[in-house]
Amino acid sequence: MLSLFFQESTYKVCVSKEQVHRSVRCKVKRSIDILGALLGLAITAAVAVPLAVAMLLDNPGPLLYSHVRCGLKGQHFRMWKFRSMVVDADNLKHLVTNEANGPTFKNDNDPRVTRLGRFLRSSSLDELPQFWNVLIGEMSLVGTRPPISNEVAGYEDFHWQRLNVKPGLTGEWQVHGRSGVKDFDDILRMDLDYQRKWSVVYDITLICQTIGVVLSKNGAC
Repeated sequence: MLSLFFQESTYKVCVSKEQVHRSVRCKVKRSIDILGALLGLAITAAVAVPLAVAMLLDNPGPLLYSHVRCGLKGQHFRMWKFRSMVVDADNLKHLVTNEANGPTFKNDNDPRVTRLGRFLRSSSLDELPQFWNVLIGEMSLVGTRPPISNEVAGYEDFHWQRLNVKPGLTGEWQVHGRSGVKDFDDILRMDLDYQRKWSVVYDITLICQTIGVVLSKNGAC
């Protein structure tokens, strides 16, 4: 239970001694994160009420869903989303077939997803509450998608390199495939490509490309 309130680390000792990626210390990137998060939270507040009403009609339950994820250097943090699944979804996960290869989980027709949830996912509206995680510094606008602890438990040593940057709302995966990428090796390659190519300009480029991908619903779940 302590992991819900305090940051813990699942990062292996031999890897945690590495220096964090230069993007983590970049003040310009952090400034963009803060400005983007404030704008994103304003949008989140604007859509929260109509989504709450729609959720009440479709599948009554909490508007928000949170889950403990692994971020920078394997630190645990609580990530927020608009709920897109049935209330007891976590306890039903063992009933759903994993269509991905490697230590990650994907199912294009997950029966736990509600009717409203499918719209939220295809439009990426379910991700809006994560602007709060960005504002308080647990995430960035651009990075790698944060894995869950069970996935990280299956990592090989070289897989941990993907956690040398802050987790992001978007990144290489969001722009180049989204739900269509089901092989963990491909996800890892994209994450390491991002670290190698990173610059503030590249972050802005990925943000702009993400807007286009979301509007076109290309690769949506």
